[in-house]
Amino acid sequence: SHTVGPMRAAKIFVVDLEDLGLLDKVETLKITLYARPLQPALQKLTLWLSVRLALRVAATGKGHQTPEALMMGFQGNDPETIDTGTISSRYQSVLTDKILMLSGKKKIKYDMDKDMVWRFDQVLKTHPNGMRFSVFGKEGELLATNEYFSVGGGFVVNEKTKTDENLYYMGIHKKNVDPSRLSQTHVIPPEDTTKSKSAGIAQPPYLFHSSESLLAMTEKHNKTIAQLVYDNELHYLSPAEIRERIQKIWGVMDECIRTGVSTHETVLPGRMQVRRKAPMLYKRLMRGFYPGIAAHATAPQIEGAVAGQVPALGGDVLASKNPFSSTAGLTPSPRPRPPKIVGQFDHDVPPMPSRKTIFPGVDFLSCYAIAVNEVNAGGGRIVTSPTNGAAGVIPAVLKYIVEFISEDPETDITTFLLTAAAIGMLFKRGATISAAEGGCMAEVGVACAMAAAGFAATMGASPRTICQAAEIGIEHSLGLTCDPLDGLVQVPCIERNSLG
Repeated sequence: SHTVGPMRAAKIFVVDLEDLGLLDKVETLKITLYARPLQPALQKLTLWLSVRLALRVAATGKGHQTPEALMMGFQGNDPETIDTGTISSRYQSVLTDKILMLSGKKKIKYDMDKDMVWRFDQVLKTHPNGMRFSVFGKEGELLATNEYFSVGGGFVVNEKTKTDENLYYMGIHKKNVDPSRLSQTHVIPPEDTTKSKSAGIAQPPYLFHSSESLLAMTEKHNKTIAQLVYDNELHYLSPAEIRERIQKIWGVMDECIRTGVSTHETVLPGRMQVRRKAPMLYKRLMRGFYPGIAAHATAPQIEGAVAGQVPALGGDVLASKNPFSSTAGLTPSPRPRPPKIVGQFDHDVPPMPSRKTIFPGVDFLSCYAIAVNEVNAGGGRIVTSPTNGAAGVIPAVLKYIVEFISEDPETDITTFLLTAAAIGMLFKRGATISAAEGGCMAEVGVACAMAAAGFAATMGASPRTICQAAEIGIEHSLGLTCDPLDGLVQVPCIERNSLG
């Protein structure tokens, strides 16, 4: 909400200026961020923010690096491609030189103290995280203005034009977007889709708006949740493109964990000087997966099902055939019937067999989650999953599966992410993933639910059990508020990801 969303909103704004032929006429840029009024104690906490701008980002924006994100967006950068290592120096250059290059082409004077306004006393109607951008010409005439709302997870919407800028896609150019991405029929009950204004637009085959409709589709079509989501993506992408994008997501997650546990920096940015914990925790575990980082560089001897054992379809371990076993000659007890496997075996995403295994090295889960969120707090590249503040839960659980449980990492990664995405969609459409609206339960709580569903799916659980796992995940975060100290995504945010 406070970095990816604002950066993308700023990029959308300058792209629109170029499309309208206004960019070369711009001389001045004014930014206003709106915030829900704070309690007196919180107002004192944030008085040191001597800038104009507004967003409930305003309550936490500077600590969340919102100004840096905005400046990078106005310069024409996108969250997915920007070199995160250059952000700090480029931002300092804007502060020092008071010069901003709009879209990397148009140079204007920009004074952060005068041209960026934080409004703690106002909030726009649509969403607490509201931004207003305005540009003016040589004579001070208004050339263009627009409002954007960062609604969580890097998604940006625009109320004035009634256009979902990228609510169901993450691109910048609306003209390049498949019309069905903007139709929003996912939130319309199936019986009412013919009444919608977008009824004539071709839609993905399996649209669901609740867990009930999702489960009904898995039963009707004999598909897993991952298979349904995969087939929906085939409406937009080829199998090769889907595979490439899934691997890209996992690659960024894995590299983020690696960066977090291997960094030589000892403290996080910000005046609280919070010490980094992930590198120390990783070395203490003594069983690093990345050679040369931990004290013992050899790969861990992973116990359980991954140690060359392939569980039976029903998850049962085959009885010992050792003639000297104490059970030799005894009549074996009846084997329990393997559970029914839901899904199509000839699908690109095959159903997962039921597994039983022990879970060695659970401490790695906490280490991985902390590593990701320390990278986030330091301004590094992460995957918004579903938000930046809760970005450690899903990568940590998936990394754990890959390292300790998986026998087919590529299939498990695909199944995990597609299943988790389905659960995330339910929260995004039916509730919120914005901490400004739903507190930390909308971030860490949703991330926990998504990760629980993905984990259950890779362990061969049925669709109904997967949904139950997701419910249990969110249940323990209900009522959790968003209360970061000093506006920084550090305390208690990092530890909450570990708990999730």
